[in-house]
Amino acid sequence: MSMIGKSINLFLMDGDPNGRIKCTLANWTGVVYRIPRTELEKCKGRHDLSQSGVYFLFGTSDQTGESVVYIGQAGVRKNGEGILCRLQEHKRNPDKDYWTEAVAFTTSNNSFGPTEISYLENRFTNLALAAKRYTIKNGNDPTLGNITEEKECELEEFLDHAKIVMGALGYKVFEPLSQQIGVESTNTLSAIPEQMFMIKRSGVDATARLTSEGFVVLSGSTIRKDTVPSCPDYTKSAREDNKDYINDNSVLQKDILFKTPSGASSFVLGAPTNGNTEWKTEKGITLKDIENSETDEK
Repeated sequence: MSMIGKSINLFLMDGDPNGRIKCTLANWTGVVYRIPRTELEKCKGRHDLSQSGVYFLFGTSDQTGESVVYIGQAGVRKNGEGILCRLQEHKRNPDKDYWTEAVAFTTSNNSFGPTEISYLENRFTNLALAAKRYTIKNGNDPTLGNITEEKECELEEFLDHAKIVMGALGYKVFEPLSQQIGVESTNTLSAIPEQMFMIKRSGVDATARLTSEGFVVLSGSTIRKDTVPSCPDYTKSAREDNKDYINDNSVLQKDILFKTPSGASSFVLGAPTNGNTEWKTEKGITLKDIENSETDEK
């Protein structure tokens, strides 16, 4: 089943794609802001940022170099200040100096109360944890709260739209690395979303999936423990960068994304390889054969 097209409005508030962005989606009450940490002061006086909402603080860990995110909620206080005030507090907090950009979700009709933002914070956090894209900096598991089934359906619809907007802003915090790509084809060789690719030789028992971002070697794959003398430097670097996710038995403990099939096959085999011929389906069909069949179709 194909996805329905969406119309998204991205307003560059400062005329700069790296500056503040206000984002809205057709037929949706949600309003989303992407705000660089350095531009928070420019947001003073914006009515919708004084409302309740849920926000994300995005950054990079100095220790590991991994992408990190903190997910929180902001309610309206007695002084009338909501999201922006909470973001300014985080900016002053020395324990949260890792973040460089914030993304805030609120509504055009100011419809979020304590119940709604607690539910959304919980769901956003658990979706991010399930995707395993970012290190989640939240110290506590937010409460889901008690809501009616009618309200739950309403908020789940809000979540569906929020995931689209977040992706459009460039943050794949809700998208698992191994998410299948949506390709439709009548040719059985071209049914890539339905197939896994494998390498089973030289002590390797690896499984991978082709996605819209590249080639993902899946958690649970066994890679070759050592490398050959001619192993490319980029492969050695990739192994070093991911050494914390390779156990003593050379089994991967997380999904790892590579930009090319050859990068993925060289990583698992510890040698220079051609991923288009190394990666095969369970039936022995190579990735090269699949791509050639797609060309023949056209």
